[in-house]
Amino acid sequence: MQRLKEFLKRKNIVISAKRYGIDALGAMAQGLFCSLLIGTIINTIGTQFQIPFLTQVVATLGSGEHTIEYTVGGLASAMSGPAMAAAIGYALQAPPLVLFSLVTVGFASNTLGGAGGPLAVLFIAIISAEVGKAVSKETKVDILVTPLVTIFVGVVLSAWWAPAIGAAASAVGDFVKWATVLQPFWMGILVSVVIGVALTLPISSAAICAAIGLTGLAGGAAVAGCCANMVGFAVLSFRENRWGGLVSQGIGTSMLQMPNIVRNPRIWLPAILTSAITGPLATCVFHLEMNDPSGGVSSGMGTCGFVGQIGVYAGWVNDVATGAKEAITAFDWAGLVLICFVLPAVLCWLFGLFFRRIGWIREGDLTLN
Repeated sequence: MQRLKEFLKRKNIVISAKRYGIDALGAMAQGLFCSLLIGTIINTIGTQFQIPFLTQVVATLGSGEHTIEYTVGGLASAMSGPAMAAAIGYALQAPPLVLFSLVTVGFASNTLGGAGGPLAVLFIAIISAEVGKAVSKETKVDILVTPLVTIFVGVVLSAWWAPAIGAAASAVGDFVKWATVLQPFWMGILVSVVIGVALTLPISSAAICAAIGLTGLAGGAAVAGCCANMVGFAVLSFRENRWGGLVSQGIGTSMLQMPNIVRNPRIWLPAILTSAITGPLATCVFHLEMNDPSGGVSSGMGTCGFVGQIGVYAGWVNDVATGAKEAITAFDWAGLVLICFVLPAVLCWLFGLFFRRIGWIREGDLTLN
């Protein structure tokens, strides 16, 4: 056992919840952002502003009825599997040959995982990376052995596990979406609070939403919860952090407050209560849906770079194009602005005043280091 521990330490293989549930998951979200999400944004910009270079076909694969045409954004989106796997490998500090081999692993697991591809990539890329790290530089023909082992393990696991993982993730996402349509009020509260909390915790809400394909009304509730935390904390802590804190939290991440939350968990209550209000308002009143073609990753981004709002808009555009929606209305825009910006700011500020008055939030509790 001691020899095994020494070997794992020498290979930098750290089996822990933080390494896999925080580092790898967060990196996967970044990989998704730099491929699928950016591709969707590029396509939306090209379509809305009628930019020929962004809307014309730049690459074609196959022939006849099997022809697949790609725009610039389409090429970026098509690389989501490799991008996620490479990002995971980077987070696990994989050596170069392992990291580059994960490109193939990511493509295989994402393709075979179907709608639940991101979750399949997460599991399979982690295992492939760790196995690759274990054999790396152990032989004189490392340049052959390491890529062969990494790719072989990844492709075999993709063929064996990815369809089942993808189906399970898709089933969970479908259930959440079905339940939200059936019970929009209660599920609006649940989804909004849970995803909002996940956004502020040191885990990736975007990766969670992408893994289960959280779209539709459930995706709208997720956006509401994320915005309640980001905009909420930005406004709640304005007296301590001023404009720098407003920007860093409002369009950056509310995760910056985690050290303060650990010291005084009650400072989280205004954001959580706000998300419990804006979630059902999003589902029951404004019928805010996230139908972004990126498959749910935008649902967990909130106001980070305004990706959540861009995702909602991209979903509207897609729905209009497919005939699922007649047009984008003023009521749609009002709902988006109220749910994402106005209500989180006002409600969280009011809740904050109350908790400051009763002494649950003290001066300096929200100061960012």
